[in-house]
Amino acid sequence: CTMKRQLHLAALACAALAIETTLAAELTADDDDYQSRIHQAKLDLWLRGEFAYDYASEADASTIAANLEMQVATASFRHGPIREVRQRLYGSSCRGESCLEDLLGIRGGGGGVEYVTRLEEQLADLGTKFGQPFMDAIEKNKAEHAADCERSCELFYCAKDDGNNSDEWESRTTSFQSYSFGAVPPEDFSGEFQFPLDLIKVTQGDPLFSAEESAQVIKQAESEGVDKNEYKSGKYKLGGDWLVNLPETREWFNRALEHNLFPILHHLFPEIIRSTSVLRAHSVSLLKYNSTHPRTDIHIDNGILAMTLAMSPQSDYVGGGTFYEHMGADHVLPMDVGHGTFRPGSVRHGGHRVTAGSRYILGAFLLLEDHVEHVRRLKNRGAELRTSGDLTGAVNHFEWALALNPRCTTCLKDWAEILLSQKNFVEAEKKIRNALELLEGQDSDALFTLGLILSEQGKDDESIAVYKKSVELNGEDAELCYNLGIKLGEQGDTKGELAMYKKTVSIDGNFGGAYINMGTILASSGDLASAEVMFLKAIQCSEEVRTKGMFNLSLLLQQKANNLATSGNLEEAKAAIMEASKLLDDAKPLIDARIALGGSNSEDAMYASQFKPMRVQCHRVLGQVMAGMGDMVSCEQEFRIASEKFPDIPGIWAALSRVLEIQGKMDEAQVCKAKFEALQNSM
Repeated sequence: CTMKRQLHLAALACAALAIETTLAAELTADDDDYQSRIHQAKLDLWLRGEFAYDYASEADASTIAANLEMQVATASFRHGPIREVRQRLYGSSCRGESCLEDLLGIRGGGGGVEYVTRLEEQLADLGTKFGQPFMDAIEKNKAEHAADCERSCELFYCAKDDGNNSDEWESRTTSFQSYSFGAVPPEDFSGEFQFPLDLIKVTQGDPLFSAEESAQVIKQAESEGVDKNEYKSGKYKLGGDWLVNLPETREWFNRALEHNLFPILHHLFPEIIRSTSVLRAHSVSLLKYNSTHPRTDIHIDNGILAMTLAMSPQSDYVGGGTFYEHMGADHVLPMDVGHGTFRPGSVRHGGHRVTAGSRYILGAFLLLEDHVEHVRRLKNRGAELRTSGDLTGAVNHFEWALALNPRCTTCLKDWAEILLSQKNFVEAEKKIRNALELLEGQDSDALFTLGLILSEQGKDDESIAVYKKSVELNGEDAELCYNLGIKLGEQGDTKGELAMYKKTVSIDGNFGGAYINMGTILASSGDLASAEVMFLKAIQCSEEVRTKGMFNLSLLLQQKANNLATSGNLEEAKAAIMEASKLLDDAKPLIDARIALGGSNSEDAMYASQFKPMRVQCHRVLGQVMAGMGDMVSCEQEFRIASEKFPDIPGIWAALSRVLEIQGKMDEAQVCKAKFEALQNSM
């Protein structure tokens, strides 16, 4: 097995044989040969399911090549990304460079056609297919990109393209560990990134800046109010602010861009960054995580490249850290103060929950002046059109983005959600399953959407299985846990349902729907005291949930009043039923206002329809309690109020007639009895 390196892909079966002899012979090769060997060894490691490559930047090429090839010789053949494709290729008879090029084409690497020429040819072909609206959208992308780049240079450091700026970055004490980007390449320029996709780069060794320097930056930012601000990002509120609002902090960041960060990015991604002069810092923020702003949801970043800089020592907080969904939520990449992560922006990642202390990070999204991100911009504009209600325009943009990159999984997911809203469940399921196939099932949001689609089709068992898989990937998603709880309840698994609601509120303490459902379960089991606590918590949540909590608590208090009255505790029964009445009276105008404004849903209408029978029942119970206490005057007053508010209810007139008879008011009693009989006869 002494085949040439370009045939190495077909020689994996004998990779371990005579390895020392092969390496010794090849150590005489020139540097280009070493780079080719390094590239090939990384490819072989990826084929064996190895996700991380650790090589020191100061090592010479021959040492790196030898180390990587030794890892190849000793690595096990584990199941890794895109298993079916790998097995199919290995079972084929391909040989030499053609086999390697086929494999590179699967993940977007390789190819010898110059980027700009290839892209323009593709855009021209798609313009012929889709017509002028597509070309107009492409021109809009270019204009927006140019404006964004110009704006970036007004706020952040931009290197001049005059040949005088240094693109080189060297360090003998800081190196990088590389991690797999996952199952799909970046959304834009997938053909430019070299294969294998070990594109998540994390600093090792010495940090990029000291703990003392970081502390000074945070002190400066806090003097500019960064710790007083918050904003919404996805499902969570984040502490912190954009650097456009922190001018002194931005000065430090601009110096770091010039002397450190831009040269590092050029060093790490030379396949798409021809010079530091094309880099643009587009959106930059300093974020603060703590127990009240604990985490982010899983998301992608809005730029071709992104970086995260750790600004707090790990000793300052408990929890926290960045994780990548395809690696598993528990696989947090270690990054102490002064260290950084550099990556393409379209990988799904999130910030783990901080439970104590404070964790500051600086996050930046980056553009390349000479690379317009057509896929990302088409996708984002499609999302905006969807929000504005232009679903046709949104679908067009998703279709165009997918024509440029058929593996744009966010495009497929957004399109599936539109189809779901249109109740086209069959096509929605096809789109979301396509996305999940590309992602090898490693996307909790896509699984959540699939769970919804299956649930709408009555496929409850499949829906539950999908929700459970999603929870395995992202157990910190409150909406996901809540939906799974509902499905388990529909299947009669009350214990599992309750567990999911408890998990929901442990993630989001203001998730009112979970409190209501827990209260309902507890009340049904006879635990009225615990149920009351749940309904009271629901009332403290959003207005939409608050009114539903008030209705449910009123029902519980009515039952409580009945129980107390039966046991002879009339004073407490009176207090309970009066509170039940007040809750209904307070909730009624709130829910009526929402219905009048058109912001209601079917549940609002259902609750509104229950007001009358529930309020009548409160009058009836309170009147009976008053009678039991011997206070017939108050009893009569209660039923008279009820008869004025609800004169069409026969039972109220019958009860009032009986109370009047007991007090000897026979003439009035006969009038009430006549109204009762008239209503009864008319029904």
